[in-house]
Amino acid sequence: MLSRQNKHLLLKVVSLFSVIRGYNILIIVLAQYLTSVFILAPDLSLGQVIFDGELFALILSSALVIASGYIINNFYDSEKDLINRPNKTMLDRLVSQQTKLNVYFILNIVAVLIASYVSFRATLFFSIYIFGIWIYSHRLSKIAFVGNFTSAILAIVPFFAVFVYYRNFELVIFVHALFLFLIISMREMVKDLENLKGDIALGYQTIPVVFGTATSKWLVTGLLLLAVVPTYLLIARFEIGLMNYYFYLCAVLLGVFLFILWQSKAKLHYLTLHNILKAIIVLGVFCIPLIDPSVVIEQLP
Repeated sequence: MLSRQNKHLLLKVVSLFSVIRGYNILIIVLAQYLTSVFILAPDLSLGQVIFDGELFALILSSALVIASGYIINNFYDSEKDLINRPNKTMLDRLVSQQTKLNVYFILNIVAVLIASYVSFRATLFFSIYIFGIWIYSHRLSKIAFVGNFTSAILAIVPFFAVFVYYRNFELVIFVHALFLFLIISMREMVKDLENLKGDIALGYQTIPVVFGTATSKWLVTGLLLLAVVPTYLLIARFEIGLMNYYFYLCAVLLGVFLFILWQSKAKLHYLTLHNILKAIIVLGVFCIPLIDPSVVIEQLP
């Protein structure tokens, strides 16, 4: 049996894990490694990528900065989240705002120190990334279009770090990145629809607040139609192995998404749309090995 003090400590750990969205960070770390193995460095063996110390340092720095980003975003959006997500916010508030700030600074300092192991450019890169997340959380997230665009850019920056590390500039990588950017942009706009109540209450100038929900839906539809372009190119113009079945599935899911979007009126509907886009992103991570399954098979005993 846990003592009362230990239970309280455990709840604080769970609360902090909720704030930093540890499950999201694990998915991003996995995505960075899989992207490195199957897309960015296909000529290297699985072991060469996994046991690369500098790559590990870059991915660890990314994870720490992302965790700190969730913390500072939670810090600035605490009042809005209390309206939009009261249950989760009550859990998050088990950790004081001062403790969150202390952890935020510690994570950023450690991330920069780890990046310095790789190079001065890596140190500068993550320093700018940290500043970008802070200015987004503090100011840009409240501005229509600017907040959505900035958030989508910040979400793909960790992949840009490993992209630059391997110096792989093949066109297929940019097409993959474009698809991911468009899906994330759609998710950010759907989140604004989902959080409309809190945004109105606190005066956030998001797209649904300024231009209305109908305009937001048309913009999301436009992004979806744009996402069809990289989907088609990846299936028809590039050699991506069995991963083409993933993009066929994406086409179906996006069709379902579009139908639900124009029927949506309540927060629950927008939450469903958000989860469809999240499923596309997460499923995409686990489908990366389908590009070349032989890489994994060759490593089996």
